[in-house]
Amino acid sequence: MNHIKHLLFTRFKTFTLLSATMVGSMILLMIRMKLSHSFHFLFLVWNLFLAVIPFLITTYMTSHDKLNKLSLLFGFLLWLPFLPNAPYIITDLLHLNGSSTHIMWLDTLVVSSFALNGLLLFFVSLMDMQKVLSQFFKGKYINPAIFVILFLSGFGVYLGRFLRYNSWEIIQNPLSLFNDIIHLILHPRQHQEAWLFTILFSGFLSLGYWVYTSMTTNERY
Repeated sequence: MNHIKHLLFTRFKTFTLLSATMVGSMILLMIRMKLSHSFHFLFLVWNLFLAVIPFLITTYMTSHDKLNKLSLLFGFLLWLPFLPNAPYIITDLLHLNGSSTHIMWLDTLVVSSFALNGLLLFFVSLMDMQKVLSQFFKGKYINPAIFVILFLSGFGVYLGRFLRYNSWEIIQNPLSLFNDIIHLILHPRQHQEAWLFTILFSGFLSLGYWVYTSMTTNERY
C-alpha cells in the first residue's frame, strides 16, 4: 500500500496529464457515437488500452529502486512486444477513408486524439526504459539501444497493421510470426514497401522522441 502511495505521489503529474488527455479522447468518441448513432470507432478504446500496458510496465520498473538484472530482463522482454501498440494508433487514421463527409472533421479529431495519446504513452514509456537501462549499462550503449528499440517499434507497427499480428501471438502463434519475419529479412527486395514503412515510421518516432525528450529535459537559462 505504501508503495502504491509513493508511486502515485512521484508520478502524480504524469498520471494526471495522461488521464486528462485520455478522458478527452473518450468524450470526443462518445460525442461521435451520439451524433452518428454508430460504434464504428469503439475499437480505439481497446487500442488505447493496449497502448497503456507498456507504460504500466515501465512505471512499475522505475518505481523499484532495487531492480536486479533478472527483473530487468524479464520486464524488458515483456515490455518490448507491447511497445508498438502505442504508436500503432497513428495508423488508425487509415479508417478515415470510411467516414461520412459531414462528420469527417469529428472523426479526424477522434482518431487524432487517440493517436496523440498513443504517442505520449510511447514517449513516456521509452523514456522510463531509458532511465532503467542507464542504471545497468554505460551511457555509450544507451543511445544505440534506444535507436534499435525505435526501429523495432516501427517494424512491430508494420507487423500489426499489414500482417495483422498481435503482441500475444509471440506465444500463441510464434512459428507463423517468426516465419514471416525471417521471410521479410531474407527477401528484402520482395518486401521493399515493408522496409520503407519501417524506416520511415521509425524515423518519425525517433524525431518525435528527440523533440519530446528535448522539451521535457530541465534546462537552466
